[in-house]
Amino acid sequence: MKKQQILVVDDERDLCEILQFNLTSVGYVVDIACSGAEALNKDISRYDLVLLDVMMPGMSGFELAKRMKQNISTAGIPIIFLTALGGESDILQGFELGADDYIAKPFSLKEVKARVKAVLNRTSVENEAPQPIIMRYDGLRLDVASRTVTVDGELVSLTRTEFDLLYLLLGHPGQVFSRQEVLEHVWPHNVVVTDRTVDVNITRMRKKIGRYSACIITRHGFGYQFIGV
Repeated sequence: MKKQQILVVDDERDLCEILQFNLTSVGYVVDIACSGAEALNKDISRYDLVLLDVMMPGMSGFELAKRMKQNISTAGIPIIFLTALGGESDILQGFELGADDYIAKPFSLKEVKARVKAVLNRTSVENEAPQPIIMRYDGLRLDVASRTVTVDGELVSLTRTEFDLLYLLLGHPGQVFSRQEVLEHVWPHNVVVTDRTVDVNITRMRKKIGRYSACIITRHGFGYQFIGV
């Protein structure tokens, strides 16, 4: 079985090497980069996960994440931010950029390994057994096997979380999902996120699906549902 590959990006080389050693010890192949520019010089598309610091000289981690999500070859790669910026606004910004998890420094290596395993387990299950299902509503098309979404024939670049949200709602038209139910369906059970995280990802997904954003209804006090209009 092919070992999963991780890229660690942090301007603290000592920390990169500590993470590399500890993640390698549990079976991953780990490369390091000490800047956003150095990371971009690598073939990021070959990695299964990126551990990414935010506060780096030159290109910040947020900027690197934004570039990854704008490139179709790297948009689906999960990102875990590792950063000293632990405020709510910083965490929300990370999730708005498509992060799969956010770990505030200082952190324990045990915690990092657990969260890496949780994210990779989730993405591995998704990638190993895609179902040949195509969901449609008018010109909105979601292909589960290729994990792609098109709007009136145009490919839309969704993050993994945004795709899973649309899959949940489009797959159950008319059904109202509370924020807690959305969290349980879309996020790994051992990853702590807030109701606000759901709202942020729904808002971002709506913007990307154009005129079909009107189909994602907010039921105040209840949750979200997909209704054809």
